[in-house]
Amino acid sequence: MGFYLNSMAPFDAYQELSKGTYFVDKSLMLADILKVLGSAEKYICITRPRRFGKSVMANMIASFFLKNCDAKSLFSKLDIIKKRDVIGSELPDQNYLEKNLNQHNVIYISFNRLPRRCRSYEQYISRIEDGLLEDLIAAYPDVCIEREDAVWDALTKIYNADHSCRFVFVLDEWDFIFHRDFVSEQDKAAYIDFLSNLLKDMPYVSLAYMTGILPIAKYSSGSELNMFAEYTMASEEMYSRYFGFTETEVDDLYDRYLKLQKNPLVTREGLRIWYDGYYTKSGERVYNPRSVVLSLTNNNLGNYWTSAGPYDEIYYYVSHNVAAIRDDLAQMVAGIPVSARVREYAASSMNLTTKDEIFSAMVVYGFLSYGNGCVSIPNKELMDKFNEMLIKEPSMGYVHRLAAESTKMLRATLACDADKVAEIMKFAHDTEAPLLSYNSESELTVLVTLVYLAARDSYRIEREDKAGVGYVDFIFYPELDRNADGIILELKVDHTAEEALQQIKDKHYALKFEGKLGETLKYPGRILGVGIAYDKKTKKHSCKIEVLRESGVPRQEQ
Repeated sequence: MGFYLNSMAPFDAYQELSKGTYFVDKSLMLADILKVLGSAEKYICITRPRRFGKSVMANMIASFFLKNCDAKSLFSKLDIIKKRDVIGSELPDQNYLEKNLNQHNVIYISFNRLPRRCRSYEQYISRIEDGLLEDLIAAYPDVCIEREDAVWDALTKIYNADHSCRFVFVLDEWDFIFHRDFVSEQDKAAYIDFLSNLLKDMPYVSLAYMTGILPIAKYSSGSELNMFAEYTMASEEMYSRYFGFTETEVDDLYDRYLKLQKNPLVTREGLRIWYDGYYTKSGERVYNPRSVVLSLTNNNLGNYWTSAGPYDEIYYYVSHNVAAIRDDLAQMVAGIPVSARVREYAASSMNLTTKDEIFSAMVVYGFLSYGNGCVSIPNKELMDKFNEMLIKEPSMGYVHRLAAESTKMLRATLACDADKVAEIMKFAHDTEAPLLSYNSESELTVLVTLVYLAARDSYRIEREDKAGVGYVDFIFYPELDRNADGIILELKVDHTAEEALQQIKDKHYALKFEGKLGETLKYPGRILGVGIAYDKKTKKHSCKIEVLRESGVPRQEQ
């Protein structure tokens, strides 16, 4: 067993993961992999945003095929063996699983590993080539392999000596090297040639399974790696159910959590709000798996996926052309999807100039989700980062200026200072806001979102949430302090603020803050009704605020 050849590292990693409290069994993917083993379709490239399970599945695949490893006890507990009767008809014969379980030479390379004090591409690739050659020389001493041989030449010699000797390649994070500062365009081309020489049309390859963030098409414009079929989140349904957690899987995990956690602080709805919002090609919604697992493990709803980097990680992409996307960002922060032409390979860290290119890059890296021809901010975990960017980054122009007023706006609302609220709305109207022509309530919605942005630090704000017998424009749930004031906000164009407030009362929107009959109040603080209106003829804003329920008042019998 070598460093790259038949290494036990992926098996150890997957076995450890499978023992985890919130492990999700996606081993049925192996049935799909086995169908293409040794066929013309044996070249598979899976691309997904980081933290979506790419390395987990790579470790699983390596563990299954790995020669000189006894993984039978591990896989016998998983669906690939437990449901063999269901999938058996799809495989060449009934014993096909056993014929392949731990029967293959596996070359497993995690391309995100750097040599010590790496300062050049030559250091990086030499470590891989030298390590592979050492493994092959040690494993095949009777084959005349020279240390100066290219790796593909050494593998060809082994195959020529024994035509039954073929290899499963599992290559994780294939595009990692493209993100290193020391890698030049010439180096990138050399790396593509390395992969092509290693894998393309080579008889010793029985499977080449590769993962990364960026599709191959981004870096290989020619035919070097055109043997790979690429499976992205937005363009291919195949394999999509194996990356990210589905609604059903999160339901199962949450049931597990409730049985194990004596004092559960995470709600099922909270998981949806924080970590849902991505879409597969088939339209199925998926959750960020790492965040869900850490949330349940830590008994806390928090920012786990993006915690490694501040808002400037998102701003890096935005900064390439703030003017082109500023208005669209304002709409997305308000929860309104924006039409975009997403090309998943247009995700270079350089040369991002057009709106579609910037949004494409942000979809590829998971900062935006894409569905039905539109991009949107997927969930609260990412929304918090966008909010932080809008508040802190002056280059966002009028969006930043409006967001900067949001602390004052919340303070005025909680103080029931309707005149101050109307004054801030006038200020917002007077800023340079080309997107806000005020022709509809949806445009007014964008404005209100920006001037209440700071409220998201302490409130969960839902738009058009089902409440009472209708749909309210905004409802502010106090999440940090359940005893704080709740806010219900209704918007009207060419109607009065009094009419907006009356709608809140007539449709019993305040019921959203109550628990079930006989239970303690879910949110015992005051409930404020806020009506905001804009008259297009007079160009004036008006506001009416009323206390709908005092703090701690019990539910009235209906």
